[in-house]
Amino acid sequence: MLLSSLGTSIANVGLPTFVRAFDASFQSVQWVVLSYLLAVTTLVVSAGRLGDLFGRRRLMLAGIAMFTASSLACAAAPWLWALVVARAGQGLGAAVMMALTMAMVGEAVPKERSGRAMGLLGTMSAIGTALGPTLGGVLIGGFGWQAIFLLNLPLGLLAAAIVWRFLPRDRIASERTRFDLPGSILLAAALACYSLAMTLGRGHFGSTNLLLLGAAAAFAVAFLVVESKLRSPLVRPALFRDRMVSAGFLTSSLATTVAMTTLVVGPFYLSGALHLDATRIGLTMSAGPLVAALTGVLAGKAVDRFGATRMTVFGLLLMAAGTLLLSQIAVGYGVPGYVVSLVTLTAGFATFQAANNTAVVTGTDPRQRGVVSGLLNLSRNLGLVTGASLMGAVFMHAAGTSSIAGAQASAVVAGTHATFLLAAVLIGTAWVLVVATASRSATQPSSRMR
Repeated sequence: MLLSSLGTSIANVGLPTFVRAFDASFQSVQWVVLSYLLAVTTLVVSAGRLGDLFGRRRLMLAGIAMFTASSLACAAAPWLWALVVARAGQGLGAAVMMALTMAMVGEAVPKERSGRAMGLLGTMSAIGTALGPTLGGVLIGGFGWQAIFLLNLPLGLLAAAIVWRFLPRDRIASERTRFDLPGSILLAAALACYSLAMTLGRGHFGSTNLLLLGAAAAFAVAFLVVESKLRSPLVRPALFRDRMVSAGFLTSSLATTVAMTTLVVGPFYLSGALHLDATRIGLTMSAGPLVAALTGVLAGKAVDRFGATRMTVFGLLLMAAGTLLLSQIAVGYGVPGYVVSLVTLTAGFATFQAANNTAVVTGTDPRQRGVVSGLLNLSRNLGLVTGASLMGAVFMHAAGTSSIAGAQASAVVAGTHATFLLAAVLIGTAWVLVVATASRSATQPSSRMR
């Protein structure tokens, strides 16, 4: 989990360096980040299903090997597009690690301690995300951009050694099941089209974005049709008839969309409204990942003690409070006012993740945990993509400017208020969904057994 989240964030800080090193445009070097994200998003569900069918331990080892070898290829890339292709290979390995880590933990840890385990995974993800930019900056400054990829060689070898030594060997399946290649291709195509529609144009939607969204919808419909006719589908349609599982996926996507909003809008508010320099912006925003890292394990213990549903509701209430604070924040509150709001929202998100992941992973058929974990990671990635694009577009529209660099402080504040008011609506929707699902499950206790 640490490796895959570190791979997500560590390359961002190198974008200006890549522009100079490869004499390329900023739009071109953005594909160093985008190719990784696209690979993870399109392949994470298929990776989880492959683990269910052919063994999670051996596939985990293959994923770590892919990630490590691709890291070496990144460092050796002689031109930009070779680096982009190698980053996609990294993303493939990261998709395997993301999907199978959660599934294997859900299987190995007793159910009464699963909340702590999921909380610890959330902590490691937050540490990797927070450590990436800082560590990347130090490595680039001291050793060059290749160092941010060479770092993964010893880390990958260590991870492979730990998996080889401590994870249980895979059981041989009693019945042979084919991998759903047509469904995997259709789902990957739908997700790739959606991700590209959300990322191309940097929040400004045009005809290309609409065509990609239409293609994503067409591929999604074809995927559902194919899955309903196969004996061994990639994703069993019955899985989505489980209200708790469906609600878990949807609320995960909504909550992650809101969490991503702080990373998209936050820097603009801190620079345009509070007039902070880059160093102070970085320090202020680091409060979010730091709180997530500290909250994860504590939230997991609370999940084990009070139950996943209660802590999911509590986490969403904290997130709602944070978004409402940010939707009303005034410049006079300064940095402390922003940090209090950010910490409230981030602590709620960490609590929600620990509880929601526990409820979904431990509440499903063990034979389906790989694909379920893949779907959870998919919902998170879709939230990241949607938050970066949609919420960024809302902010720009509400600020009433096409160039945020020259916008007045009042326009930045107006954009911030409108964006986080919409975020509060999204969290409110997630909260209603969780409460309604829990109420229905309480009145129909045997529904999950039918």
